Amino acid sequence: MTKRIVQLSVIGALALTSGGDLTGQQTTPARPRPYPVFETPGFAHAVAAGTRTRTGQPGPNYWTQYARYRLQATLDPTTKRLTGQGTVVYLNRSPDTLSSLTFNFYQDLFAPGAIRNEPVNVTKGFELSRLTAAGQVLYPFTGDGQPPVRRFGTLAGVALPQPLLPGDSVALEFEWAFEVPEQGPRMGHDGEVFYIAYWYPQLAVYDDVNGWVQYPHESQSEFYMDYADYDVAITVPVGWLVGATGALVNLEEVLPRAARDRLSRARHTGDVVHVVTAADRAAGQATTVGRGGTLTWRFRATNVRDFAFGTSDRYVWDATSAGVGDYSGDGKADTAAIYAFYRPARDTWQQGARDTKFAVEFLSRFLWPYPYPHMTAVDGINSCGGMEYPMITCIGEPRDSTDLFFTVLHETGHMWFPMMVGSNEQAHGWQDEGLTTYNTAQGQAEFYHRPGDASLFAGYLRFARRGDEVELMRHGEEYPVLSAAYGVASYSKMASILRMLRGLIGEETFTRAYREYGRRWVNKHPTPYDLWNSFNVAAGQDLSWFWRTWFYETWTLDQAIASVTPAGDALEVVVEDRGLAPMPARVAVTRADGTVDRLEVPVEVWLGGARRHTLRVPNGATVTRIEIDPDGQFADVDRDNQRWSRDTDTGGPE
Repeated sequence: MTKRIVQLSVIGALALTSGGDLTGQQTTPARPRPYPVFETPGFAHAVAAGTRTRTGQPGPNYWTQYARYRLQATLDPTTKRLTGQGTVVYLNRSPDTLSSLTFNFYQDLFAPGAIRNEPVNVTKGFELSRLTAAGQVLYPFTGDGQPPVRRFGTLAGVALPQPLLPGDSVALEFEWAFEVPEQGPRMGHDGEVFYIAYWYPQLAVYDDVNGWVQYPHESQSEFYMDYADYDVAITVPVGWLVGATGALVNLEEVLPRAARDRLSRARHTGDVVHVVTAADRAAGQATTVGRGGTLTWRFRATNVRDFAFGTSDRYVWDATSAGVGDYSGDGKADTAAIYAFYRPARDTWQQGARDTKFAVEFLSRFLWPYPYPHMTAVDGINSCGGMEYPMITCIGEPRDSTDLFFTVLHETGHMWFPMMVGSNEQAHGWQDEGLTTYNTAQGQAEFYHRPGDASLFAGYLRFARRGDEVELMRHGEEYPVLSAAYGVASYSKMASILRMLRGLIGEETFTRAYREYGRRWVNKHPTPYDLWNSFNVAAGQDLSWFWRTWFYETWTLDQAIASVTPAGDALEVVVEDRGLAPMPARVAVTRADGTVDRLEVPVEVWLGGARRHTLRVPNGATVTRIEIDPDGQFADVDRDNQRWSRDTDTGGPE
């Protein structure tokens, strides 16, 4: 199936070179030449409407929808049930009149008969008991005709009593419950820890390109979410600590004085402080005494795309603070609180607060300042692996110190992509995972004081050499589920593409365009075209050939030194493009005195259909070594055919 996909992809995207025709009479194999990237009708419509541009900037008429959630959740660890109720006010900031709303009931992933891409522990799913809109009861439905609430997969369509006009809002009230699944994926419990995510009725995205985005969650790909305000009350047993999205607004009600003092010291000194220790747990002083055996923790968050929390009666709590630069724009340095919640038996977590602090400070310098009041790392259930939510991560499984640092850095990196820059992860996982993988490599290089990020190519190249790739421009739920294709495309290949793009247009231009793309789309929804257009403008050139090659195809790069032969006092170096992916061939010629000449076969040579190009190198007798891409900027599948040395000259590559 994969090979057939690749073959059809190549045929669909090529223009034939000279040297033959379609009757089978060609004398040399035709090579594909990538044609331009074509916009979808939805994107073209958005440009015409003034919500998008072809420069990578949001248009003057750009809008996003917005919501305000006021939620209450009660978790019973004994029965493993969460009971919820709440109100959501939906603000229609679009120019369209909406007759219905679409919600995600993500817990229906666990319902019997649900369509999903991996096995789960089955529950009853999202147990909706009451829904009203504009004061009218829509569920349970007791009338005649079409029910106003219709469910499909993890989606729920809600027909409104009256159309929602542009600029107007509507309030809906929900009551619901569900059994917290054991070991998720991405949320659930393990008997000690409860990590609660995708737990409330969340409005789907209605955007300027697609309208309602209505694709059920099937577990392989991740999420697409709009921005909202959250006011959340979480009731758990006394002694259970809670880490969550948003600022904790009732410290005095849930934490003893000693813990509050330690928390204040951590924020103001920047030291790692043990806010709640194992000794506090043993003495029953982890929280206040509560009432009736429970405590209610209250959190508020503004302009975030989701809300999640972790809780356990085993947790200890470390805290410090991170400098994030001048986020507020007042000319003064801002800080964010840093928290780590973990089980003491997982002793590597003693570095959790330190690692999170480094991640926030590094990424605030590398990209732009961290805007949220805190960043929290949570020792979670195994099935979380590493998973991100606004201001909080769930990191599962016992990990050694190196693996924990990497995972904390990566998941914290997601606070920029997609928490701030809200791309559609469900359709294009690479638009957040690949960028975050690239950013993680830069952070690792700084932390370990080692130069470069050459390791980014490794995972992609192993997979590409086997011919098992699937193109990036495929919906995340449509990748083969028993293959690593989704992970390779979304993580390592996209990170490799960014590294190659940096090599192609230069580090300064790349970094400027990368940051500019991110900043201009904070709290917005960029499409792939917005990313590509940002780089086109920054580079001052149409890079359609690059986008087509690396995002729509599975072509590989294989540039080789085919021969080196004397020609008078010069050398003729034949560079051969053996792969299908066109890229400039950058050649270093080293001479006996150590000087290095830099030559280049422009990409236009290959785009013109050529497979070979001859470079003439003067003073050939002084040449000792020739190498293609000596700086390792491009992901070539065969490095062995890229080098020639006089000491090993046999007429071809060394």
